[in-house]
Amino acid sequence: MRILVIGAGALGGYFGARLLAAGRDVTFLVRPARAEALKKNGLAVRSPAGDLNLPSPPTVTSERLKGQYDLILLSCKAYDLEDAIQSFAPAVGDDTVIIPFLNGLRHIDVLNARFGKEKVFGGQCAISATLSANGEILHLVDLHTLSFGEQNGARSKHRDEIIAALSGANFIAEASDNILQDMWEKWVFIATAAGSTCLMRASIGDIVAADASDLVMKLFDECSGIAAGAGFEPRPAYKERTRSIFTMPGSPLMASMLRDIEKRSRTEGDHVLGDLLGRAKTGEIPVLLNAAYAHVKSYEARRAREAGK
Repeated sequence: MRILVIGAGALGGYFGARLLAAGRDVTFLVRPARAEALKKNGLAVRSPAGDLNLPSPPTVTSERLKGQYDLILLSCKAYDLEDAIQSFAPAVGDDTVIIPFLNGLRHIDVLNARFGKEKVFGGQCAISATLSANGEILHLVDLHTLSFGEQNGARSKHRDEIIAALSGANFIAEASDNILQDMWEKWVFIATAAGSTCLMRASIGDIVAADASDLVMKLFDECSGIAAGAGFEPRPAYKERTRSIFTMPGSPLMASMLRDIEKRSRTEGDHVLGDLLGRAKTGEIPVLLNAAYAHVKSYEARRAREAGK
């Protein structure tokens, strides 16, 4: 199975490196500067599950992309989706499957419109990783799971082939019969984490120490209500597990969106908070979610203004 990994950052680079080390036919679609860096320095992963040093991994830039691929793993930032689609579109054939691992759900609608629902699976990942200043992938905790599945829950002819390709590569690969439910629950979690830690400019542990975890749980309830209104009410076991995470004393949990703000970087506020807010039923007033989104949008406005000076 020919696998095209879009990007070689913390997420795509990690899972792509594991697949490449396991002998899979993997190519990274990257920008010219990243291609040159990988050619010169190789692809390095530092991980509790074992380090990797892969010299000169296979790469291709968009202008040199030729032929069709069986599986495309899409792991870009949500705000880079349109550019990513333009870059990998020539690699999509009649039997290609695209598995995106982006935050939120807007990307599913965009990919469906461009390539057809039958080619687009739902997907999500659980991993804590970052890209170091020298381009190494730092896998921070021993958690590295990919899950995917057909949007309609039916098992297609491609499922077994994809499981075979992704298995045995020193990470967990799982097929889901209810991937959209899984994605909605992850979206609720990310929106709650991002909204609360950005509003408070603090970790969950610090918020608990300030005796303000009730605000986090109110935001969680707002996000869960929007999911329920869309037909994807979070399941009881998920709610119980998530409530314990958001009320844990001393928790270092902090959304990557807050880290983006602290680094003065662009955020996925529109895709994680704004899109969820826009899906609230008419008449609903998700007060805390609205405040969190306004907070992030205000940051983005200031960032744009200062960049224009």
